[in-house]
Amino acid sequence: MRILAAAAIVVALAVTPAGAAKEAALPGAAPFPAALAKRLRDAVAARGRDYEPRTRHRNPDGSPKWVNRLILEPSPYLLQHAHNPVNWYPWGDEAFEKARAEKKPILLSVGYSTCHWCHVMERESFEDEEIAEFLNRHYVAVKVDREHRPDVDAIYMAAVQSLTGGGGWPMTVWLTPDRRPFFGGTYFPPRDGDRGARVGFLTLLRRLNDAYHSNPGDVARSAAAITEHLERALVPEPATIPDEDLKDALRRAFDHAAATFDEQYGGFGPAPKFPRPAMLEFLLRYHRRTGEPRALEMVVRTLDAMARGGIRDHLGGGFHRYSTDAKWLVPHFEKMLYDNAELAIVYLEAFQASGEATFADVAREILGYVEREMTSPEGAFWSAGDAESEGGEGRYFLWTAAEIDDALGQRASLFRALYGVTPDGNIEGRNVLHLAATAEAVAAGAGISPERFREEIAAARADLRGVRRKREPPLVDRKILVSWNGLMISAFARAAHVLGEKGYAERGARAASFLVDRVYDGKRLRRSWFDGRAAGTGYLDDYAFLARGLLDLFEATYDAKWLGRALALHEVIENRFRDPDGGGYFRAPDDGERILARDKPAYDGSEPSGNSVAVSNLVRLAELTDDDRHRARADAALRGLGSVLQRVPEAVPSLLAAVEFRMGRPRQIVLVRPRGGASAEPMLARLREVFLPSRVLVVGTDGELPPVEVRALLEQRTALRGALTAYVCEGRRCDLPTTDPEVFARQIRAAAAPPD
Repeated sequence: MRILAAAAIVVALAVTPAGAAKEAALPGAAPFPAALAKRLRDAVAARGRDYEPRTRHRNPDGSPKWVNRLILEPSPYLLQHAHNPVNWYPWGDEAFEKARAEKKPILLSVGYSTCHWCHVMERESFEDEEIAEFLNRHYVAVKVDREHRPDVDAIYMAAVQSLTGGGGWPMTVWLTPDRRPFFGGTYFPPRDGDRGARVGFLTLLRRLNDAYHSNPGDVARSAAAITEHLERALVPEPATIPDEDLKDALRRAFDHAAATFDEQYGGFGPAPKFPRPAMLEFLLRYHRRTGEPRALEMVVRTLDAMARGGIRDHLGGGFHRYSTDAKWLVPHFEKMLYDNAELAIVYLEAFQASGEATFADVAREILGYVEREMTSPEGAFWSAGDAESEGGEGRYFLWTAAEIDDALGQRASLFRALYGVTPDGNIEGRNVLHLAATAEAVAAGAGISPERFREEIAAARADLRGVRRKREPPLVDRKILVSWNGLMISAFARAAHVLGEKGYAERGARAASFLVDRVYDGKRLRRSWFDGRAAGTGYLDDYAFLARGLLDLFEATYDAKWLGRALALHEVIENRFRDPDGGGYFRAPDDGERILARDKPAYDGSEPSGNSVAVSNLVRLAELTDDDRHRARADAALRGLGSVLQRVPEAVPSLLAAVEFRMGRPRQIVLVRPRGGASAEPMLARLREVFLPSRVLVVGTDGELPPVEVRALLEQRTALRGALTAYVCEGRRCDLPTTDPEVFARQIRAAAAPPD
C-alpha cells in the first residue's frame, strides 16, 4: 500500500472536566486558524455521541486528543486518519502552496480504507507522536485515498515502480513542492531494526529532509529525471496494427498464459496468487475463437481450485482479495467489490462454456453476498470489506477445531472432513475453511446418502453463520464508487440472462437508477457517493464501467433507456477524454487537474483499464446501433494503444477480449415478440445454453415503434405468423428468421463454432 505525505497544520481537541473544548496544536505544528478550528470542532460534534474516533490518543472522557483537516473529507480512508497527531492535508493546492512558501518537502501517503498494511503503518508511524512531531516540523503531509483519486495514485505508483521495481499500498512518496517525486516506496516500519528493516521510516524522514535542504540541486535533478520518465511511460505510443498482427497478439497472449500456468494448483505465476478474471475471460474467448482445448482447461482448473480454496468465503459467499500461497488456501482477507463483480461474471461465462453447474452456484453465492452485506439502503453497492477485526487479520473468518465442535455437535465430524478443519489449523492454530475433499467421498466415508449429507452440511453452514454473526465484523467501506458499481451492475445483469432469473436484473437496475439520479447531472458524472453527498471528478473508468453496466442492463431488460444513457456517457468520453492526436482516452477529463502527466491507462490489472472497457463498449454499440462512428472510434482507440498490443499483449487481456469481439464475426440477435406481451423466454432459454460472447441482443415487440437507438435492427422485422420470431444476423446478412426454438438453437450453435 502507498502513502502520500504533505506538511499540514492540525489542531487537537482536548475537553476539560467541565466539558468546554479547548484548542491545542498538534505535535510540532502551529494551532489552526480560528475559523478552521471551529470547522473541525463542528465536524467532530456532527458525528454524534456514538462516534468512535479511530485513534489511541484519547482525552480522559474518551474524546479524541487530536483532530486534523481530514475530518472534513468525504472519504472513509481519510476519515480513518482524521485523529492522527500528523498534520495531514488532503491533496490540493493549499498543501503545495504551503510547502512552497515554507520551503519544505512533501510526504505523500496513498492508501485505501480496507488496506491491511495501511492500517499497520498508521498504528506504527502515523499514531506515533515522535514521528508525527518530526513530520509536522519538517514536511507538509498529504494523505490520498487511491480509490477517490486514481489519477494521483497511477502517476506516483509509476514513479515508485520505476524507483524500486515494485509497488503496492501503502504508497509513500517524497515530493518537491511542484509535485515532482524524488524518492518513494511502499510500507516502511517505524524505526531501524523494526520488522527486520535496516532503515526505518523516521530515519528516512530525517535523511531525506537533510538531503532536500543540503543538496537541493541533486534532489531537483532526480525529480526532473523521474518526471521525464513518467511523461513518456504514462502515454503509450500509437501504432496501427493490421488484422493479422492482432491475431498474432491473441496467440502470443495465450502462449504467455500457457507458459506461466500453474499445472498443480491453477492460476498464473508463483505466490502471491491473484484471481486475474480478465485473463480468464480472454482465455474463454480464445477457446471459442480457435477451439484450443488448453485455453478452456486453464480456466476450468483455475476456477475450480479457487472455488475449493480458502480464498473463497465458504460460509458467507464472495472471494477475498488474493491468496498468499500457491494453493489458494490462505487469503489476504479483505473483500473488494470489483473482484467479486469480475469473478461473478467469469464464473457465469465458464458455466456457459463448460457446462459445469458448480460455477453457476459460485456466481449465485457471490451475488448473494453482495446483496446481503454490500448493498446500501438505496440499492447501490458499497466498496469493500476489511481484512481486520478483533485486533487481527482474518479473525472473523477463522475457526479453531474446538469452536467447530462446540457449534455443530454431531455434525462437526462431517463438516471438519469436508472443510479440512484440524486441531493444528493452517494459520496460527486456526483454520481457513476450504474444500479438502469431495462431498461424495465424505458422504461415502460416513455411510450416508448424498442427499442427507447435503442437508447436514447446509444446516452446519447455517449454524456457523449464526455463530460468526456474533463476532465483531470487519469494517465495511460504505462509499459508493461509480466505476465499481458499474462492474457489479454488469454482474447482476449478466446473471439475469445466464441464469434466467429476472430478479438479478431488477437489483442491477436499482443500483443504476441511484447512480443516474444522484451522481450524474445529465452532463457529468461524479466519482463517488458517501455520507449523503456526491464527490470528486468522474474519471474514464467511471464513465466506461457504468456504460458497460447499462449496456448489460439493456440486454437483460430490453429497456432502451439504459442504452440511451450508455450512448450519452460515451459522448462525454469522446468529448472530454479522447486523445485527438494519439488516439485512445486519457484517465482524467480535459478540464481535470493537471498533475505531472495526463496518463492514458492501458494495462489491465486488478480492474480492467478504462480504455479496454471503452473499446469493448464501442464495438458493442456499433452492432447495436449499426452506426459506423462507433467502429471508427474503437479503431482509433486501438491505434492509440497499439504499441502495448505489439509489445506485451498479455498485459491487456480485457483489450484483447474487445479485439476478439471486433474480429469474431459478431452476431446481432433480434427477438420480435407478438403483440400482447408474449414472453421471449423460449428463445432466450436456447441462447443462454451457448457461450457466444461476440454478439448483441435486442428484444422488441411487433407493431410498436422501435426505440431510436436500435431502430436499424428492429424496423421491418416482424413476428412471423403472430409468433415469437428470432433473427440471427452478421452485419447486414441474416439467417432465415425462425419461430422454432430448436432451429434457433442450431443457428446459435453454428455462430458459436470457431470462426477461423
